[in-house]
Amino acid sequence: MESLSPNIFVEDMNETISFYMSIGFQLVMTVPEAGTELVWAMMTNGDVTFMFQTFESLGKELPNISRRNGGSLLFYIKLKKIREFFELIHEKVTVLKGLETTFYGATEFSILDNNNYVLTFAEDE
Repeated sequence: MESLSPNIFVEDMNETISFYMSIGFQLVMTVPEAGTELVWAMMTNGDVTFMFQTFESLGKELPNISRRNGGSLLFYIKLKKIREFFELIHEKVTVLKGLETTFYGATEFSILDNNNYVLTFAEDE
């Protein structure tokens, strides 16, 4: 195995792109390549890559994918300068858990994205 790039299913692609841009991600690629009716997008921030796809775009191909926002998972993202990043985004997002030092020595905080997915950011300080 070489990498993992989650493909996250969303209702509103444009809203999702705006949210992730607000926390520092860059839009790398979309389908279609131009226009406002996007069905898929790839965004990156450093070595972290997320793909986003509309529920509707899969249609009949994968009917057992839940058609609800959010999921029973948490995206754990390691980064440097966590305190600076928290200060940069905490007023733009829904913070579920503020900056805390865990029993295993990481400094973490968790937010909710616009699709009800939980993103936890962590740094080994």
